[in-house]
Amino acid sequence: MSNDYEQFIIQVKKKTGIDLSLYKEAQMKRRLTSLYVKRGFPSFQEYFQEVIRNQELFNELLDRITINVSEFYRNFKRWEVLEKRILPKLLQSSKHLKIWSAACSTGEEPYTIAMILANYLPLNEIQITATDIDENVLIKARIGQYHERSLNEAPEDVKKRFFNRSGDYYQVSDEIKKAVSFKKHNLLSDSYGGPYDLIICRNVLIYFTEDAKDKVYHKFSGALKKDGIFFVGSTEQIFKPNLYQLETEDTFFYRKI
Repeated sequence: MSNDYEQFIIQVKKKTGIDLSLYKEAQMKRRLTSLYVKRGFPSFQEYFQEVIRNQELFNELLDRITINVSEFYRNFKRWEVLEKRILPKLLQSSKHLKIWSAACSTGEEPYTIAMILANYLPLNEIQITATDIDENVLIKARIGQYHERSLNEAPEDVKKRFFNRSGDYYQVSDEIKKAVSFKKHNLLSDSYGGPYDLIICRNVLIYFTEDAKDKVYHKFSGALKKDGIFFVGSTEQIFKPNLYQLETEDTFFYRKI
């Protein structure tokens, strides 16, 4: 690792609390090098000096670090499994599910969960905790307005029932917004709380080192109730779930044992 990047990692951790050494180095370094080059800086050091003076650059850096890509009903088939197989089972043991959408980005995922749960429960009985490390994406999530491209996989009846359309933009209905509470959380350093019936964390852990991933899996498992479900992204299969007191319930769904 070059000294320039090593120093940058230390500075970013001091400024934001985000430890870049826990992310895969080649991927992260490549992402951030292209960012500072695009902005016209010759090194991480000169770039960082400007980042701490310029809020816009700082926000852009945070956005690049935290990899915010999200859509409603992303990988639709998995959400079908959640709706038809996983939730009915969870609701047999409790009508008041404790649900956490971790690394929720701009909110599409926790809102999707609320929309699916609304098929089983009155919305005023649903409460989902949604967290992310990036305060900027949480602001967008609380506003709940999305470009139509974020709804590519959302069924038409869901769009009609839970959104108000204005041109190319869709606004999430107030009743869905009330079902989700957003707060800041760092997966790598903060405590996890619980116990949860369902934890969703998708398309984030692929960017972590194996050691960081191992630590996070242990913490997620510890935050689940017995028979609680952990739902991961479609590139994040856990190959030895028993190491974390989990067993495969369905593809990309793991049950706490």
